[in-house]
Amino acid sequence: MIIEVLGPGCAKCEETAQLVHTALDQKGLTAEVVKISDFQEIAQKGVFATPAVIVDGEIKCSGRAPGLEEILTWLVS
Repeated sequence: MIIEVLGPGCAKCEETAQLVHTALDQKGLTAEVVKISDFQEIAQKGVFATPAVIVDGEIKCSGRAPGLEEILTWLVS
């Protein structure tokens, strides 16, 4: 599983990345978590509002910080 956290590094982006790690720990899963802050790369992925999360190529949220419970629903054990 590859999880991409997209954003410039603002507080909400950092919070989102931390929640992704927390969710993985709670599910007992391992995944490659990639933080992407380059605006060109973010736009190429079809994201125009951050923070955003992409799981295995699928945009799960954009323009808001997801909650822990929401992130847990994206993770397949």
